[in-house]
Amino acid sequence: MPLHSRPLRAGALVAGVLLAAVLALAGFAQEADSQDPRPHCCFTNPRYAGTCEVEPAKDETCASILEYLNNPMSQGKPYCNSTNIRGGWKPEPCEPGMKSESKGTKPE
Repeated sequence: MPLHSRPLRAGALVAGVLLAAVLALAGFAQEADSQDPRPHCCFTNPRYAGTCEVEPAKDETCASILEYLNNPMSQGKPYCNSTNIRGGWKPEPCEPGMKSESKGTKPE
């Protein structure tokens, strides 16, 4: 075997080990996602009765939901009983035992 082929084999071996490690971590992360639901986000607004609780989708965060609720041009998402109240929303710690998407109601 020529000497110049040994570094290539060692590099391929290292690359294979790294690839296996990345795939194992990806599988672990996917398994963890399916076992642990994302934490809910809770918000309050003086013009909204109660606390609004939202379970973020995979591509959402509490910050992105809050940004949506405070954007006067946003529309179309069912947050907080599909409220049209925009602006004045603040994050609030979720109380243990809150299970529904939204605990508050629209003001009459």
